[in-house]
Amino acid sequence: MVFSKFFLPLFLLIPACATVDLTGNWLMATPNGDGTMRRVYFHLKQEGGRIAGTIRATLHLYSIDKSEGGPEGFTISAGMALLGGERRVTYRIKRVGEDLEVTQVTPQGAGPVMVAHHVPEGEGALPARIEPPVLHPVRDNGLARTPPMGWNSWNHFAGRIDDATVRQITDAMAANGMRDAGYVYVNIDDTWEGERDSHGNIQPNKKFPDMKALADYVHSKGLKLGIYSSPGPNTCEGYEGSYGHEEQDARTYAAWGIDYLKYDWCGAFTVYKDSEMQAVYQKMGDALLATGRDIVFSVCQYGVGEVWKWAPAVGANLWRTGGDISDSWESMSRIGFGQNALAPYAGPGHWNDPDMLEIGNGHMTDTEYRTHMSLWSMLAAPLIAGNDVRNMSAAIRDILTNREVIAVDQDRAGRQAKRVWQLGRQEVWTKPLANGDTAVAVFNRASETAKVTFQWKDTGITNVPSYIRDLWSHTEQKASGPAWSAEVPGHGVILLRVR
Repeated sequence: MVFSKFFLPLFLLIPACATVDLTGNWLMATPNGDGTMRRVYFHLKQEGGRIAGTIRATLHLYSIDKSEGGPEGFTISAGMALLGGERRVTYRIKRVGEDLEVTQVTPQGAGPVMVAHHVPEGEGALPARIEPPVLHPVRDNGLARTPPMGWNSWNHFAGRIDDATVRQITDAMAANGMRDAGYVYVNIDDTWEGERDSHGNIQPNKKFPDMKALADYVHSKGLKLGIYSSPGPNTCEGYEGSYGHEEQDARTYAAWGIDYLKYDWCGAFTVYKDSEMQAVYQKMGDALLATGRDIVFSVCQYGVGEVWKWAPAVGANLWRTGGDISDSWESMSRIGFGQNALAPYAGPGHWNDPDMLEIGNGHMTDTEYRTHMSLWSMLAAPLIAGNDVRNMSAAIRDILTNREVIAVDQDRAGRQAKRVWQLGRQEVWTKPLANGDTAVAVFNRASETAKVTFQWKDTGITNVPSYIRDLWSHTEQKASGPAWSAEVPGHGVILLRVR
């Protein structure tokens, strides 16, 4: 039998793409291995051969602005504004039965094929906006009269940190001289968080079965426990943040016995503007004070909005002055030597934080690590080690526990050093100390050994010093007149205490 086009069966007249409509709310969930899930929500609307909508991945909300494909699948691309630039993601999606097959595409290639399931409309949406509070000064908590010293899990362990490792780190710090040198905080960074219970109380994930028991253990070793959160719905790694639960979380931390909170802006930009940072951080500053427990408050928002000018008013004891450090000479020196203009904002109870120490993580030389330690100490920076202190070399241990260098950092006057002399790649920084001495750091930022010569008067030291002590060689020197001269190794330092 022959049919004309006017008598074709109905199913042949339906466009093929109509049988693979991708409209809906889809969840791709991947286990983190700690009892929590990493969730990506695809909120899609298909109009013919075009896909629109949003993708909420970890802590980011992307708007789909490019799509192409058809019945055999689509490629969708989405972007979001981030810190003055743009972040983008690209996925291939295909309807298979009741589910979607999803593959993320990066410049390095396509990832594994994942499955996304249909979920109810509204699941995974950003929570309703909570207006920040009216600004007011938060009372000084009286803590951190000298820069905090301790250890943080992120630089070396990242998401691999767990209860057993924290206990081992605690044991090592109590035994290897770090605790006795002043490193007292053992700080857990991101990925400890689990879900909230039916009352909204944050629970640790299965890597940390009993946070109060862990705090008790750390305290039993003469150390203190720190923890991490974010003012946003999610943390940097997509775990549960403190948004809408600030007072509740602060009470939970106090009940566990927490002594230090690092509060990271990651995730907050999905619900707040940068201009609202002060009010948002103030909310947690008030909440910590209200617990009645001494909890050091560390603000981490990468130096946005000249944080050093307002952080003390939100109750912060320290604040990050820039982006994340990495274990390289370029990163460390760029961050450290870039702190000169911030000296007026440091003092007892409130400190510029150029980020954690990378000493011992293996990608710089011991000479460069001595420069790292010297520079951070001159800056009156928090000394938060980030290496595996369980098995560090004797040389790294000696760098981290040099009492004379630490004394420069912990000087009770709380002054931050300033650059006072520079010639090419060599420079001198000075720091007035409480007893009238001056710490003098002579840096060689060049890669080759250099002879450095300067006049004492050019550094602000008007008289020839009667006492000069080298804090790395632990030897005393005699002044040889109005000038000082020495060979300084490439990327090295000579750190002096003069009187």
